[in-house]
Amino acid sequence: MYKPNYPHDFPQDFLWGGATAANQIEGAWNQDGKGLTTAEVVRRASDRKKMSMGDVTRASIEAAVADTTDTHYPKRRGNDFYHRYEEDIALMAEMGFKVFRFSIAWGRIFPNGDDPTPNAAGLAFYDRVISTLAKYHIKPLVTLSHYEMPIQLTLKQNGWASRATIAAFTRFTETVFTHFKGRVPYYLTFNEINTGTWGFHETGALDDGLSADAQLQLRYQALHHQFVASALATKQLHTIDPAAQMGCMLARMQTYPATPKPEDVLAAQQADQRNLFFTDVQARGEYPEYMNRYFAEHHIQIAMQPDDQAVLKANPVDFISFSYYMTTVTAADQGAAINGNMATGGRNPYLKESAWGWQIDPIGLRITLNAMWDRYRKPLFIVENGLGAEDKLEDGQVHDSYRIDYLRAHIQQMKEAISDGVCLLGYTMWGPIDLISFSTSEMSKRYGFVYVDQDDEGHGSLRRIKKDSFAWYRKVIASNGADLN
Repeated sequence: MYKPNYPHDFPQDFLWGGATAANQIEGAWNQDGKGLTTAEVVRRASDRKKMSMGDVTRASIEAAVADTTDTHYPKRRGNDFYHRYEEDIALMAEMGFKVFRFSIAWGRIFPNGDDPTPNAAGLAFYDRVISTLAKYHIKPLVTLSHYEMPIQLTLKQNGWASRATIAAFTRFTETVFTHFKGRVPYYLTFNEINTGTWGFHETGALDDGLSADAQLQLRYQALHHQFVASALATKQLHTIDPAAQMGCMLARMQTYPATPKPEDVLAAQQADQRNLFFTDVQARGEYPEYMNRYFAEHHIQIAMQPDDQAVLKANPVDFISFSYYMTTVTAADQGAAINGNMATGGRNPYLKESAWGWQIDPIGLRITLNAMWDRYRKPLFIVENGLGAEDKLEDGQVHDSYRIDYLRAHIQQMKEAISDGVCLLGYTMWGPIDLISFSTSEMSKRYGFVYVDQDDEGHGSLRRIKKDSFAWYRKVIASNGADLN
């Protein structure tokens, strides 16, 4: 007989924590043998012609490589986590973190991407980080590629546009899995893999000067190479460290039809399919049929090796993770656009927005969780969600009630989704300690529970100061989500 399972609370083993990326926190960009990465050659937004990664060229990269300062490249300095990781992890432990998502910079382990041997100093740094997490019983959630491919692979073979990059990446992943065996329970392959259709930052592949269709051809081919590399890494992990689990990671862009007009509903469905295409491949192990028409209409032909499809099919991920910041609106005749999470979509008149124009939609998170659980029936993990704001330090304090309101509303909708029957592993908000913004390379766009005394020019003491939200999140975790007041 059917017995309804209707939980009202978060599971007892729910993984509360926070998320970061090496290129936004570590700094030490030229220390201990580290090589430059794709994130560290993109100038800050105030130095760029437009708020886009599409203005990166070979010439701009070569100029960045020749520049031995961090003046125009704030991600080179981060928030100095490389030297302050013990202090930062202690703060996370004080909040009660169960998990900490961070990335292992490929360029710290293999400075050029395809070096014959790994950099021992790089492995030693992550040894220290993981040991410190273990001291506080915080589980590591490691992203293997978070917008930080070694830049030499771009200059040498145009990044993931080359199939040769698969071998370089699998050498890196094998090294990581072997070295940290038994110490990392959760991995993710590529951060927000779908952003590889938007420009340079995710694939490390230059496509400037190409027509729109030629750009799509190059980007989807590069993404196919990443799909294969992800499947091979999953196979490696299951062989080397069977107790660990592999996940994929999507920038989730739930979209609503602008009106009930069938043309708008169809346009929204198609936009949603193109977003979920990436998790379809990585979780189901095959290319979905609906992309055939899109590829044909844009003259995209994916070059595959004979066993590629078998590799994808045999090695799907164990769980699905995603970032969630906003929803969008899609119309057959798209109207006014809004920039958010490096994407473009229609503005929703029923939603408020952040100072950066990112529309705030907590209920959309519940919609997304239900839709993805119904689609995949694999455990879900929210690994990014947060509010970027211009926090003000006044008399040594930051009163960020707006951040508490934002997070409270989203966590409440997570709780509702769990009651709906969704299997949700955890929640790592972005990012617990102020870091350099990915999209703008600004420090003034702050997300954290901890304020870092540094401005957009890199000036400041780097002192860590707890915001009001610090104590609030500590209470949320201590009550396992029961106390959101």
